[in-house]
Amino acid sequence: MTTNNLLALWAEGRTRFTKLLDVVTENDLPKKLLPSPNSIGFLIRHIGDVELLFAKNVFHLNEVSVHAKTVIAQKDTGEWTNLNELKDYVKGSATILQQAIVKMKEEAWIQNITTKEFGTKTLAESLGRIVTHTAWHAGQIGIILKYGS
Repeated sequence: MTTNNLLALWAEGRTRFTKLLDVVTENDLPKKLLPSPNSIGFLIRHIGDVELLFAKNVFHLNEVSVHAKTVIAQKDTGEWTNLNELKDYVKGSATILQQAIVKMKEEAWIQNITTKEFGTKTLAESLGRIVTHTAWHAGQIGIILKYGS
C-alpha cells in the first residue's frame, strides 16, 4: 500500500461530493429533508470542517488552523447560505487534507492512531473513515437535492 495509491483512493472517493458541488445552486443550500435538521449548506461546511480536523488531528499537520463551526454547534444554525464561500472552503480543506496525505511516509500507514471519535485504527483505516464520512454526507446531499425542500 503506497501513499500514492491511498491518495488516489481518497481523491476518487471525494468525487461523490465534488460532482454534487457542480450542480448545487445557492437556492439549494437551505434545503432539508425533514425531519432531518441538516441543510445542504450545513453538510457542505461540515465536510470541510471534518477534513480540516483530520488533517490536523489524525495526520498531524499541526500548522492547520481550524474552527469547526458545524462540529462545535452540533446542529444546523442556518448560516451556510453563500455557495461561493462554501465551495472555496471545501476546496481549501481538500487541498490541506491532500497535503497531509502526501506527507505521510509509506511506513506510517500501518501505524496506529487513537482518537476519541473512532478509537484505535491504523492510519490507512483512518483514511477510510474520512473517505466514507465525505461519501456518507455526499449521499445525504444528493437525496436532499432530489427530494428536499
